[in-house]
Amino acid sequence: MSTLAWLSIASLAAWIWLLLGQGFFWRTDQRLPPPRRTPPDAWPRVAVVVPARDEAEVLPLSLPSLLAQDYPGDAEVFLVDDGSTDGTGKLAVELSGRYGGLRLTVVSPGEPEPGWTGKLWALRHGMALARARGPEFLLLTDADIAHEPDSLRRLVAAAVDHDLDLVSQMARLRVASLWERLVVPAFVYFFAQLYPFRWINRARPLATAAAGGCVLLRTETAVAADVPEVIRQAVIDDVSLARAVRRAGGRIWLGLAERVDSVRPYPGLGELWRMVARSAYAQLRHSPLLLVGTVAGLVLVYLVPPVALVAGVWSGDAVAAWAGGVAWAVMTGTYVPMLRHYRQPLWLAPLLPFTAFLYLLMTVDSAVRHHRGRGAAWKGRTYARPEAAPDR
Repeated sequence: MSTLAWLSIASLAAWIWLLLGQGFFWRTDQRLPPPRRTPPDAWPRVAVVVPARDEAEVLPLSLPSLLAQDYPGDAEVFLVDDGSTDGTGKLAVELSGRYGGLRLTVVSPGEPEPGWTGKLWALRHGMALARARGPEFLLLTDADIAHEPDSLRRLVAAAVDHDLDLVSQMARLRVASLWERLVVPAFVYFFAQLYPFRWINRARPLATAAAGGCVLLRTETAVAADVPEVIRQAVIDDVSLARAVRRAGGRIWLGLAERVDSVRPYPGLGELWRMVARSAYAQLRHSPLLLVGTVAGLVLVYLVPPVALVAGVWSGDAVAAWAGGVAWAVMTGTYVPMLRHYRQPLWLAPLLPFTAFLYLLMTVDSAVRHHRGRGAAWKGRTYARPEAAPDR
């Protein structure tokens, strides 16, 4: 057999494993667990902490949804203005006065100290201020995340009913432009492939992760895990947070959100590219060997199937064409559920190899930026040598 035929068979074998052996990552039925008890007589106190830096564009779409939470217990919102230059803090106060709802406190902690990333520095101050009010739970949510009115109630009910210390939902990201259609559903698909939700949610977990845009965290667990101090340098803060909670003995749940949405626009490829590239190499622990392995894996799994099908048909290599075609079909089929979750046309599914090639280039670019000393950049700050998420 030809080299291409062997590569296509290896790719097909990889896809059979991914289909059946990687925690059924491609399924999208891991949703917030339903209540299994009657509602409590006294709902626990909750503090919502929102780190925000230059978020005036999206805040009118997200903050009113937090203030309008239909929560039966005591809840309040703490927005931490992380050195914004666009009037984020002032706008938050204006929105609170206009819409009312939950009590809002706006604080500005100043520039982060050495060794802290900006978001975690903001969370540190917001969580410290919130803990002074004695909440049982902390909802950590990004400034671009909009919540349906019952979101907080459902999160708390799931945590209480199922004895969970961290409940996290992967917010439905905005999908409007062509580039968003190509890149965004794949972002969640690849995340689930790397961290299968079923593995995370097992009684004996095989993986650990969270989605940083929407995290309900038990306060006593945060204290026991020394969060956020223990993860103060993490760029991939959600995965680091989940691992810290797990090390402290906490129980974690992660799934896809139905009533929590990101309102941040990524209309062009450049914005999406920066979103991925800022943390891709950190995910690989800044390891050149892991980078080479990742690139090789992406080529074998995502690029070989369409190349083998086309080249095999062109050259008369039946084995390469058959194995490549079947691998591409399996790949396409595993992507369909995520496209349905995002309400996108299914003709995008066969284009996954093209999107994977974009992610390959973004990952390489992330490594190049790191080795040039630019590291991860976000909201005008650059972290030249950020640490990857800790392993233990």
